[in-house]
Amino acid sequence: MAPAGRLRQGRDAWFSAAYSDRTLVTALDPATAEPVGDRTWTGLPTSSGTAPHLVAGMLEELDVRDGHRVWDIGTGTGYLTALLCTRLGSRLVHSSDIAPALSEAARTRLASLGLTPHLSVHDARYAHSEHPGRPGRPGFDRVIATCSVRSIPDAWLRRTRTGGAVLTDLDLGIEGGLVRVTVDGRHAAGRFTRTTARFMAARGDAHTYFRERRPPYAPEAATRPTTVTAADLRTHYPFRLLLAFHLPYAELVYHCAADGALSLQIQRDGTWARSPITGERPGSVTYGGARDLWATVEAAWRWWNEHGRPAQDRFGYACEPDGRHHVWHIPDGRRWDLTP
Repeated sequence: MAPAGRLRQGRDAWFSAAYSDRTLVTALDPATAEPVGDRTWTGLPTSSGTAPHLVAGMLEELDVRDGHRVWDIGTGTGYLTALLCTRLGSRLVHSSDIAPALSEAARTRLASLGLTPHLSVHDARYAHSEHPGRPGRPGFDRVIATCSVRSIPDAWLRRTRTGGAVLTDLDLGIEGGLVRVTVDGRHAAGRFTRTTARFMAARGDAHTYFRERRPPYAPEAATRPTTVTAADLRTHYPFRLLLAFHLPYAELVYHCAADGALSLQIQRDGTWARSPITGERPGSVTYGGARDLWATVEAAWRWWNEHGRPAQDRFGYACEPDGRHHVWHIPDGRRWDLTP
């Protein structure tokens, strides 16, 4: 193919991707990035352009009104920032990102559209002396974050006016999801939203993630039958979320055995339990450690079915400035403490 034809084909592919309704990875962690083709790379994503339908759903959940000041956390490509500027005007939109290069590229794109929001580069989870939401300035009416956090940072609560709202992805380990809370001083309460989305974790480095050191796996203890399988966990998002309430900050990972069999594994503090996806012994669980984690899975499954399989928006969420936070089942008030 002639160079002009290849250029046109490449341009058409870029336009097709940009106007598609899917999330597009735009940056990779350099420590994990490697080429797998002439123009293809793989690695741990550190930034992306969120699928337009998810952005639309989040903005509906955010419920922005005329005159609202909004803090957009995770500038990225600047797409969400541009939508907010178009709706509210640039002077009411503030956006933060941890990566200087991404922020500067977004600034250039936004300026080409005549949009001039307030952009800053810092870890938005913590106080920042140059940020426009500092004490003495008006609080934000809305805060929206396209990154996940383990609990809503106190810095976000302090920069949101009383009656304002924060919308973010809450990462509880096994599962998480979008929560929308209303701020009252430095306390906030709300619920998980009908819109479901998961985002990359907030980080303190412009390029890479902090690597946690995990304890070694405990020796295998036993294998037994179970009525709750890996397929049940994979199929039901609200159940995974409920399980995260029972086992906060445990991990759900895929485990590949030496023979190629694939299992879904829950692990925490060296304790683990896995149920096969492929291979022999479907409907069984193998576990190791001081406790049988899968017994918690089975108890949560019973509760979820006995209560009519509630969706995620049937659960409330509340947090305090000292990091304490909890969820509850809205119909009957059953509560789970999430504080590490």
